[in-house]
Amino acid sequence: MLTDASARYFDRDFRHEAVRVLPGEYHAAAGTLGMTTLLGSCVSTCLWDPQRRVGGMNHFMLPGDSAPARSPVAPSARFGVHAMELLINHMLKLGAERRRLVAKVFGGGRVLRGFASLDVGAANCEFVLDFLATEAIPVVGSDLLDNYARKLYFSPATGKVLLKKLDPTGDDQVQRQEREYRRRLDAADAGAIEIFARPR
Repeated sequence: MLTDASARYFDRDFRHEAVRVLPGEYHAAAGTLGMTTLLGSCVSTCLWDPQRRVGGMNHFMLPGDSAPARSPVAPSARFGVHAMELLINHMLKLGAERRRLVAKVFGGGRVLRGFASLDVGAANCEFVLDFLATEAIPVVGSDLLDNYARKLYFSPATGKVLLKKLDPTGDDQVQRQEREYRRRLDAADAGAIEIFARPR
């Protein structure tokens, strides 16, 4: 289950105070406080209401079930829908309107070693793009797939995203975070009777 991120810090790369959004977290806000995350195989959706200047970011990975990500009965699809709806609903509470939302999507890199049998990043990207198309939320920017990790900085005040490409072999932080997150997801998926139902 995703949780609301709350860890504030001063980001030296982007020289701004920000909230760090870790795997399995999301955050939405208005104002000048930025949001940052590190991505490998996970995906992050940055949503923005340009009129109200409310923005949000999530960071998630689909569980490793065998059903196609697009299947409405797949636990992975239900998890992904829940991750997106949590972020959208939080933004609506802050005054955003769903019809005005635009999206920028990132991640899905082939960097999660040890899960060679699953193209984790591609499944994550396929899901998020399909969700946004179904919900008629325009994608106005993206940087997906490839073989590098990413660091993002998102400003809810401007809607801008700054991206720094990372060498996954030079820093094990992304690997450690995503391996632990993947283990938690798979353990929860294996023991669950029902994953998340989509709120309406």
